[in-house]
Amino acid sequence: QVYVTESGGGLVQPGGSLRLSCAASGGISRSSVMAWFRQAPGKEREFVGAAQGGNTVYGDSVKGRFTISRDNTRNTASLQMNNLKPEDTAVYYCAVRSQRIILGAWSRHNEYDYWGQGTQVTVSS
Repeated sequence: QVYVTESGGGLVQPGGSLRLSCAASGGISRSSVMAWFRQAPGKEREFVGAAQGGNTVYGDSVKGRFTISRDNTRNTASLQMNNLKPEDTAVYYCAVRSQRIILGAWSRHNEYDYWGQGTQVTVSS
């Protein structure tokens, strides 16, 4: 069993920054994928980014603004969000795939076994 916990959400003004943290405990390893997804009201769950070992992949809407940092020894994955926009407002979820999957599948939310409870990020002036 893997337990996933997010923290760090809140209210921020447009153009500001916020850092989310994700901690996973249980049966994960360096080959496990740790990912971030988000879901805004009335919209489908959207891939934000993911990391495995030293590799990272990002969704098109956040490239160049968001950065994932994975600590393989502590099983954590932080999401640094810069230049935030109102359209980034959503509940952000951390997800873990305990077994290795191909990079092309990292963006598919149904590939992930374990999910955190989510943390709200609101970008508004």
